[in-house]
Amino acid sequence: MAVDKAARDEMVTKTGRLAVPVIEVDGEVVVGYDENWLKQKLGL
Repeated sequence: MAVDKAARDEMVTKTGRLAVPVIEVDGEVVVGYDENWLKQKLGL
């Protein structure tokens, strides 16, 4: 159960689904943990 309805609604709006984690960097969204994507976006 989502405690923060506004956050839940924002996630569904951005991704079209209810899943975690949702990571957003510079307006790009990825659902699930993708270490390579995250390192690239953060310049690591």
